[in-house]
Amino acid sequence: MRSILIALTLAAPAAPPADVIRPSADPVPLVNANRPLSVTYTYQGERRTLDDFLTRTKTNGFLVLRGQKIVHERYTDASRSTRFQSWSMAKSFTSAAIGVALKEGHIRSLDDPVTRYLPELGRSGYDDVSIRNLLRMSSGTEWDEGKDVPKMQAAASKGLPLMPRVVRQRPDWAPGTQFEYNSMNSYVLARVITEATGTPYHRYVEKKIWRPAGMAGTARISADGDGHSLGYCCIHATDRDYARFGLLYLRQGKANGKQVVPASWVKASTRPSGVNPRYGLHWWLGGGKDFMAAGFGGQYVYVSPEHDVVIVKSTTSTGQHDQEEVLAAFRAVAAAV
Repeated sequence: MRSILIALTLAAPAAPPADVIRPSADPVPLVNANRPLSVTYTYQGERRTLDDFLTRTKTNGFLVLRGQKIVHERYTDASRSTRFQSWSMAKSFTSAAIGVALKEGHIRSLDDPVTRYLPELGRSGYDDVSIRNLLRMSSGTEWDEGKDVPKMQAAASKGLPLMPRVVRQRPDWAPGTQFEYNSMNSYVLARVITEATGTPYHRYVEKKIWRPAGMAGTARISADGDGHSLGYCCIHATDRDYARFGLLYLRQGKANGKQVVPASWVKASTRPSGVNPRYGLHWWLGGGKDFMAAGFGGQYVYVSPEHDVVIVKSTTSTGQHDQEEVLAAFRAVAAAV
């Protein structure tokens, strides 16, 4: 896994429409204990430094939590109030929303076909594909992430609806038999949440995740021309609130003493899915107990239960990044703090 499996264009004519999600009235407190951090790690037989890694990967925001203490926080050409684009880290929020909707009974089972909630997909490659296979990126529809995502993002940026593109998807291989990273799967899941709960995706995320998880800031979630949240990308939020999302999963779905995401869902979505040992249910896995939400250009929310650490890395870069080196660097930081 040399680089994150998503390629979005940043040259779209305009940003997609966006909905505002409002902060919690009771934000999870983060204690500022910021201190210098000098860390080295070994990758491909070479000794490297954290500072060099952050410079090479054009990192604009870097934050390290140990429990609820901010032990390190730095910004370059940004600040703690900067709302960074999540890109595909949004997929992990979509997973959390599915988990809550399942617990509440809006979704009957992960083995339900998506057509139970979106019958219009009965004439597409998504016919009879289960929610589970979308979550683990095994839908079997024809897809080329590098070519198809930029087209989808450009359409959303022009204010066009994306559902016609979903309906045109064709089957390619048997669902559940292999792994293929596919951002359209996440868009379909966001639509399932809207239809199953009777609540727009962005409002459901606000009501069931963002505010209960104690987020301190307002965020935005981009939508297509029909006003449906993209689900596969494009949350705009601060690093501190991304860190609170990581903390929610570090605490087995609890925030401010309340269960927000079912603990069983946190466990299920951060273990191997059965089609890729390094991918769960819309979460990337480190190969040990650690896991992360990851997005195009080098956006990460990394969680280390072993060390009680959350790391957030944000960038406005669009460059390639080596996810194996990212893991090596993050693990060294988690061990050091």
